[in-house]
Amino acid sequence: MNREEIKKILPHREPMLLVDEVVLEDGKSHGKYQVRGDEFFLQGHFPGDPVVPGVIQCEMLAQSACVLLIGQTEGTTPLFTGLQNVKFRGQVKPGDLFETQCELVRSRGQFYFAKGSGFVNGKLCVSAEFSFALVKAE
Repeated sequence: MNREEIKKILPHREPMLLVDEVVLEDGKSHGKYQVRGDEFFLQGHFPGDPVVPGVIQCEMLAQSACVLLIGQTEGTTPLFTGLQNVKFRGQVKPGDLFETQCELVRSRGQFYFAKGSGFVNGKLCVSAEFSFALVKAE
């Protein structure tokens, strides 16, 4: 699915919509985001040698995972409730195609637990376990 289709599932909008396309397959989401270099989060991080901040990489994973809730998110906002076992193994830089692979591990009521990994050119850059809640939008 493309950005317009993703917007029907996620409430995120530019400049915080951080997934360009997602393919759902076998209960997993495979997302892509092309790092252009002009994103707000690269300004000042770091001048002359920009690197996508780790917290943004985690947000990219979470957005990719939330797409798995297609048909369940209307009228809600997905909010992080936890990040565990986050590991950074490589840098993500302007020009990189950041690819994610995420899956939901379990759910309990409005809470969802997931795990995901992010790659550039097949090299693992980040892995994490995380949780979020679908909170009724006001």
